Amino acid sequence: MKSSRLLALLLVLQRRGTAKASELAEELEVSVRTLYRDVAALMAAGVPVWTEPGPHGGIRLMEGWRTRLDGLTADEANALFLFGAPQAMADLGLATVAVSARAKVDATLPKELRGRAHRIRERFLLDAPGWFSRSESLDALPAVAEAVWEGRRLDLQYGAPPKRRRVDPFGLVLKAGTWYLVARHEQSLRTYRISRIHRAEARAETFTRPADFDLAAWWAESSVAFDRSLLTYRCRARLSPHAQALLRTVIPHDAVRRMLEEAGAPDAEGWRTVELQLEGEDVAAEQLAGLGGGIEVLEPLSLRRRLHEVGMQMAALNGPSPASGPPDES
Repeated sequence: MKSSRLLALLLVLQRRGTAKASELAEELEVSVRTLYRDVAALMAAGVPVWTEPGPHGGIRLMEGWRTRLDGLTADEANALFLFGAPQAMADLGLATVAVSARAKVDATLPKELRGRAHRIRERFLLDAPGWFSRSESLDALPAVAEAVWEGRRLDLQYGAPPKRRRVDPFGLVLKAGTWYLVARHEQSLRTYRISRIHRAEARAETFTRPADFDLAAWWAESSVAFDRSLLTYRCRARLSPHAQALLRTVIPHDAVRRMLEEAGAPDAEGWRTVELQLEGEDVAAEQLAGLGGGIEVLEPLSLRRRLHEVGMQMAALNGPSPASGPPDES
């Protein structure tokens, strides 16, 4: 906390030039005594700051001296305020800290960038979870996040029925509103869904985190591998132009883009033959039925028959309205 307060004091002084101790204390929400201690700490760190007594005095930085920490461009300031992810911060128990940090950064921005940040907050909101997603239990998230930050081993009660696992927590990932823990267990990296952790207890011992581990790169690679591991059922079909556009909607996998890129050339009416990889015949029948009259399954014949049956059922249920009954003679 003290290091962040010192940084805030340094940036405020840089913006204001000279300010009275009482004014700085009020802006930083500390006592005047604490403020003078922080000024002394900056001096000890080699920052050219000093105090001037008298009615026109105050606390000031050496003229012309500037830290490199405020070199934000307009685009960087926009990104900082756009990707705040308030719900994620709340899940981690950092909502209040995030508001305070944003206020302090906002206060140190030049006037032009402050205006751009204000417009960003007015016009853009990042809402990560999908529609109709069920809220999950995140009781274990604060303890897991603390262990990740401090590099301490975790004892988990995980799954159903719960099983005890001791892991080295490498990082947390928020994917489409769902939190995951990436951790090492028995020398292999695994992914744990936070909502399935019944209990998390940090241990006293720490672990050595590989210096070359890149959480974002590992997650991207493992996500692609996971997607491909699910898509073991192969079929071949002709798709209309409209069905090709809908395919990403009915099959929620990143591999769909690759399937379309590898498809054959379109015919005169824009239909293309596509080799599809799906999760199984049951899933394929449900997903591909959503393409309606825009799909013709070529093989396997078993899947073609199932879509035929679905089409016949839909036709029977959605034919012309039944004729009205005989007139009421009563």
